[in-house]
Amino acid sequence: MKLCIAEKPSVARDIAKVLGATTPKQGYMEGNGYCVTWTFGHLCTLKEPHDYGPQYKSWNLFLLPIIPSSFGIKLIPNKGVENQFKVIERLVEECDEVINCGDAGQEGELIQRWVLQKAKCNKPIQRLWISSLTEEAIKEGFASLKPAEDYKNLYLAGNARAIGDWLLGINATRLFTKKFGGNKAVLSIGRVQTPTLAMLVQRQKEIDAFTTEEYWELKTKYRDVIFNAAIDRLKTLERAEKGLEYLKVNPFEIVSFEIKEGKEKNPRLFDLTGLQVEANKKYGYSAENTLNYIQSLYEKKHVTYPRVDTTYLSESLYPKIGGILQKMYPYQDLIAPLLEAPIPKSKAVFDDTKVTDHHAIIPTEIPPSQNLSREEKLIYDLIAKRFIAVFYPECKISNTLVEGKVGTIPFKTSGRQILEPGWRAVYAKEPKEESTDKEKEKEEEQTIPEFIVGETGPHDPMIHQGKTTPPKPYTEATLLRAMETAGKQVEDEELREMLKNNGIGRPSTRANIIETLFKRKYIEKKRKNLIATQTGIQLIDTIEDELLKSPELTGEWESKLRKIEKGEYEANLFKEELIQMVTELTEKVVYGKGKVITLQEEEKEEVKEKKKREPAQKKELQSWEETKCPKCKEHNLIKGKTAVGCSDFKNCGFKISFEIFGKKLSDKQLMDLVLKGKSSKLKGFNTHPEGLTEGVLTLSDDFHVLLS
Repeated sequence: MKLCIAEKPSVARDIAKVLGATTPKQGYMEGNGYCVTWTFGHLCTLKEPHDYGPQYKSWNLFLLPIIPSSFGIKLIPNKGVENQFKVIERLVEECDEVINCGDAGQEGELIQRWVLQKAKCNKPIQRLWISSLTEEAIKEGFASLKPAEDYKNLYLAGNARAIGDWLLGINATRLFTKKFGGNKAVLSIGRVQTPTLAMLVQRQKEIDAFTTEEYWELKTKYRDVIFNAAIDRLKTLERAEKGLEYLKVNPFEIVSFEIKEGKEKNPRLFDLTGLQVEANKKYGYSAENTLNYIQSLYEKKHVTYPRVDTTYLSESLYPKIGGILQKMYPYQDLIAPLLEAPIPKSKAVFDDTKVTDHHAIIPTEIPPSQNLSREEKLIYDLIAKRFIAVFYPECKISNTLVEGKVGTIPFKTSGRQILEPGWRAVYAKEPKEESTDKEKEKEEEQTIPEFIVGETGPHDPMIHQGKTTPPKPYTEATLLRAMETAGKQVEDEELREMLKNNGIGRPSTRANIIETLFKRKYIEKKRKNLIATQTGIQLIDTIEDELLKSPELTGEWESKLRKIEKGEYEANLFKEELIQMVTELTEKVVYGKGKVITLQEEEKEEVKEKKKREPAQKKELQSWEETKCPKCKEHNLIKGKTAVGCSDFKNCGFKISFEIFGKKLSDKQLMDLVLKGKSSKLKGFNTHPEGLTEGVLTLSDDFHVLLS
């Protein structure tokens, strides 16, 4: 009898159906010479400190570091787990051969090997390695089973990762909690969690320390095209006005006019991080939710294995592409042009050297059913359109660059035009993404006429006043990208692909790391932005050891784990390096200075108490419709969805948003601002460019809202 062990009951049912093992038994399926059973994800875990000695049950600073001579595993203490393990243990004893049908990745390999180790398996073991759960993929997988030995390094890497996380997590968490926690809460430290938090804290500090500065730029309009002065920003209005006077007395002259035709490369297929980034940008989904939706689509057989970090397909998949496209019925309008000619076999899509365990996420030949949730449909749509777009031609564009001058001051402008949409046709009906730099986008979109070098003429110069802006807070999308490249800001997809080996965390674990930071109250979300809390900031400030909080150094550990996978690095050496680090860290912290970290929960409780002691007094407010506009003093105000403004807004332009510097104002506070020109003293501002969190709002002479 052959024993197949899958990672969860639903996958076991799919496998059993293909194998003809259709007789249900307690904890497994049987038939046709096979028994198919399952785990529930992890059945085993590494032993806890107290399993190595009762003295480790209590957290004692002077018993650290805890370093077992050899690491053991144990069953997770749960009745269901224990019962299922007994079934597996008995079947392992009775079978002739085991087929490991675990999830085809590092974590899946570890789960299965630990269970077989615990069950004292000494039978021959084969490995089923598949990239989708369709009937065809399962049949192909069983027709080409691999020896378990082929995946030994994958297991060694997974085991080294688990031991590394245990050594650092257990010791550093106990160490910092006892030294700095003030007996009030656990201060959680982790191999990936802490450098991720450090990136968020660093960004938070850059934002808080940022000082907004005003600047002035010279612009001019010539033949209905806006040109920008190609000089440094001016620091004073006086210099800008002098420049303006100079521009007014000199004509505009065209110095050069150039049109360059170019191409916009097709987007890449999705790996898990890319999909999580896109879903966060487009729909605001958290990384964890996106992972859950794509996992569900995988188990429903609509997409291939999701926990991947490559954006390429293996060359052997090429013959199947046409068949998959033909089955994607809801997208036939977009697919029809592709099927008129052979599908292109581009190296940007098919490259065996860029594919290891799995290929990029793509649809399977099983189209989505009607019973998908709205979220699953949207995630499938992202994957489907990306899959279609990679086979379209490149998008052809023309870039127009124009240089001019007014006297001795150089000016330039540029425009961009799509000549042939190519792959962009796939996204033609989708709403355009909001740009962060609307001014720049507006200028790029302007239609530029034919200019002749040497032509001159009158122009309309002007001064543009602007303010420097602080760095942007991380969103889940930008944080995932930063984790992927160990904190380096990389826009180029090819360069990012090269840096993946040194990223922190794995595609499958990054979502969980972010969720852990939320649960520990080290970070919080404000709209889409991730903000480090005071607890998170203090924790990072307390950690002096750069190894613990450096994304680059953690990325080097990650690189070593990948080398273990490839058989290029010793798992024991990785363990020894971490033991040395933990030992040195312990000595440094135990004998260093102590201080207590303030906890976020305590701060929130204080705020609640204050709120209780100061109940809001309810007064009858006059309506906005009977309130005169303070600017034009002719028309009344009108309340919209996000702001109060003049009913003659087109001509007057007066408007005040309900939310100012990150704080939502009540009607009473807004009314004070309009009628009195200022509010009472308010708290809770969190997006002021100078970092102010409290103060009085006032209306300036030009009817802008200021906080002071």
